[in-house]
Parts: sequence; structure tokens; C-alpha cells
Amino acid sequence: MRRIGRFLLLAPLCALAACAEAPPPAQPPASQADSCNAAPFRGLVGQPRAVLDRMILPAGTRIIGPRDAVTMDYRADRMNFEIGENGRIAKIGCY
Repeated sequence: MRRIGRFLLLAPLCALAACAEAPPPAQPPASQADSCNAAPFRGLVGQPRAVLDRMILPAGTRIIGPRDAVTMDYRADRMNFEIGENGRIAKIGCY
């Protein structure tokens, strides 16, 4: 009988725990915002994608098209160029 009583006391706590929100995804610290040295390339935003073909980019750099599948692993040292639907560089970041 005691076991049933304990279960009845713990059941509401278990139900409340199931309603808890998951923590938000981790964001890189502000000190790592330019950990891949992307700042010199920021002026390329808005330029056609073709300008990247004539440049020497750091090893591991990704050029991501509008519908390209990419891994979601976070690497602070990896530079990414995101190309918009219009064929121009839309975003440059370290992730």
C-alpha cells in the first residue's frame, strides 16, 4: 500500500517534468564571432557568386547555395559563404 501512495505522489512531478522546455541551442561566445577571420571578406556581401571563383579562400571554406544540404556541426574556424536565390553572396559567417 505504501508503494502505491509514493507512486501517486511522484506521478504529478513526472508529468510536470515532461512539460519542461528544452534549452535553446548554444550560441558561440561573442569573442569567437570572427574566429574564422571573415571580417576582411564582409565587403563581398551582395557581390555575384562568381567573384569567389577568382579568390583563394582559406582551407575548409564552404560556399553554400540556396538549396544545398549542409552539415549542422559547429566549427568556429570554418568560414561559410551563403549564396542567395539571386546568385549573390547573402551572408558570410563562422560556423
